[in-house]
Amino acid sequence: MSLRGGDPAEIGGYPLEARLGSGGMGTVFLARTNSGRPVAIKLIHQQFAGDDEFRIRFRQEVEAARRVSGAFTAAVVDAAPDADQPWMATTYIEGHTLAQRIASQGPVYGAELRRLAIGLAEALRDIHRVGVVHRDLKPSNVVLSSEGPRVIDFGISRAVDQQTMTMTGRVIGTPPFMSPEQLQAPRGVGPRSDVFSLGTLLVYAATGRGPFDAESPYITAYQVVHEEPSLDAVPAALRTVVESCLDKEPDGRPSADELLVLLRDLPADLGGTETNLAGAGHTRDILTQHHLATPATPAPTAPATASAGPDSGSTGTSVGRRLRRRWRPVLAAAVAVAAIGGGVAALKAGGLGENSDGGQGKNVAAPGALPDGFGPWRTTVKGGQADIPDELRCVARDGALFCGGGGVVATRIRASDGSRVWTVKSPGVPVQGMHLVGATDDTVLGYRFAAQDAPQDPRDEVVAIDADTGRELWSVPSGAQSTAVTGRTRDAVVIGSTVVTVDASNSRFEARDAHSGEVAWRASFPAGTQCAPVPAGPRLLAMCATAAEVDGTAVRHSTVHTVDRTSGTWGRAIAVKGPAVPMGVADGSLVLLQEHMEGTALAGYDGVARVDPATRKVTYSRLAQTCAGTPGMVNGTVYVSAQTGLVTAFDPATGRKKWSRQMGVEGASGPVAGADALYFSSATGRVVALSPRNGRPLWTTDPQADGLTGEQGASPRVTVVGRAVIVAAARNTVFAFDARKPPKSG
Repeated sequence: MSLRGGDPAEIGGYPLEARLGSGGMGTVFLARTNSGRPVAIKLIHQQFAGDDEFRIRFRQEVEAARRVSGAFTAAVVDAAPDADQPWMATTYIEGHTLAQRIASQGPVYGAELRRLAIGLAEALRDIHRVGVVHRDLKPSNVVLSSEGPRVIDFGISRAVDQQTMTMTGRVIGTPPFMSPEQLQAPRGVGPRSDVFSLGTLLVYAATGRGPFDAESPYITAYQVVHEEPSLDAVPAALRTVVESCLDKEPDGRPSADELLVLLRDLPADLGGTETNLAGAGHTRDILTQHHLATPATPAPTAPATASAGPDSGSTGTSVGRRLRRRWRPVLAAAVAVAAIGGGVAALKAGGLGENSDGGQGKNVAAPGALPDGFGPWRTTVKGGQADIPDELRCVARDGALFCGGGGVVATRIRASDGSRVWTVKSPGVPVQGMHLVGATDDTVLGYRFAAQDAPQDPRDEVVAIDADTGRELWSVPSGAQSTAVTGRTRDAVVIGSTVVTVDASNSRFEARDAHSGEVAWRASFPAGTQCAPVPAGPRLLAMCATAAEVDGTAVRHSTVHTVDRTSGTWGRAIAVKGPAVPMGVADGSLVLLQEHMEGTALAGYDGVARVDPATRKVTYSRLAQTCAGTPGMVNGTVYVSAQTGLVTAFDPATGRKKWSRQMGVEGASGPVAGADALYFSSATGRVVALSPRNGRPLWTTDPQADGLTGEQGASPRVTVVGRAVIVAAARNTVFAFDARKPPKSG
């Protein structure tokens, strides 16, 4: 809607274009940043500006929104909670709210309903993982964007570790979507209150009505606290999950992470309301096979109904209520959330890998064969810090698989059966995204981090290990500035039989023979710069930025230099416009994705730069649209995998989009090239195979570990050894299977 008389022309320097809506506490406007990016600005009504209690709540809203800015929420762009009239600007999410969608088109069905449920559970998981409780999850606070649902409006949210601010004399929330404890004791509300609200939201989405709807909000509130929900119209497969969310007691509900496990195992098409649980999908297999079903207890064939009440004397119990009492022991053993950080890591698999051959090393088997004696396997590698949720990355060399990262410098694993030959542990707290340096024919190189009680040791080192015996050969302190220079967590690279590191003072490259550690050359950085090594096929390049920009973690201008591999001699600087991330080599040129920044926040990638080291020429191409997500490059094509599972393929020579495909794995990194397939995988160990020609899904596997699917910028987790697909997942889980016989998805 257009601006009205009396509306401001701008807020905080952002010109206003239109009104998006108005509520009891503020008005939301559409505005633009200087770069033209649309933002939504929430301006608090003037009558609340002088209310100290309200200002405290608004500051909490801003802080909560900043903490949860991510793939499933609206990121905070700017805010002024202490202004005369407080305001907050967030990214503008285009799309109707769930309330508008239901009002105009009716309930959500089938696969769309399943995607909505999973998307909302992921949003809730990310909100809770940063210690925030939303407390007002309702249809008007869910926006259905083109990339999935987004949760907005943290106006009454709070951090779990903060005292709840409840406005005097008011019940804050929306009764049909509030939990019993929120209505009875709002100061004690925790994350599982949001799970209850999500349960009511899913019922509303599936049926167009809430599970406790009544003629007045007072009766609704009473029913939320005392009555059983009305779920007859909810599809049977979803109903059992929703019932567990709507338990009156918080401890009887799943956490957001546990809920995701249940929802992901639902069938692709949820179908109707028939309660034939034998066909309700893999959820029944997980939850009822071991705990609910007995030989004398057939699957129910009629809709589950609520018992007559606590005083009725009835012994009948619906499947849903049996489920919500008994599912927790099953998931307690299965769900252990891995709080993996989302740091940007090295991009390998045909792009910028641990080795000059694309990170895969020499295959153990030919493309169409399996390693000798191969059978599907799974193993867990314990690191030096038992309480740190590590994540490994692996490379294959000759007859061995080498993995490292987190609390593991490196480990050697037999690709045929997953048995371990040796492991070298790292005692200290790892740096996010620093996994394995690489491997040569006789040496594997990894990172070691010093223990906190050993301050005399180098903070982090590159360590060389004999590939056969696991014996340490040599170590050298490593610098740690490359993340700011290249957007990758990478301070050392292997090229051929040489390893190139950044010295501890971040002032020069040092090249050594990977096995002996003998120094071949040292080369100082150009004056006033910080640099990172970049492998480009057989070439070694350096990517540099001024020390001032690196110190300010805001690199806007970079240069690329050739570095002679035998002498360390530097070539002249080649200037690159704007912040960029190196991806790989195509037709002899280094390919970089250009970053689109909003302030200091990365908003995505909007262009491709190609640097030809021979001619010193740089060419630029714009992408049709800014793409956010995890980038990767393989076989001359650039890919960006959005956290919602949308994969887009680009031609690095022109920036033209080749194809775009929605896959069934959220937060996946990749790609890794196999025989006629591209592999993407998330920290949960879910793997999807796509056709490189058009992105057509070939197959998808179920999760194998419990990790963070919202991670962005992670390096690929798949290693291909002939026909064997080897996957590194959360908590140092590594597993392997035959690409022709992937684990069946439920």
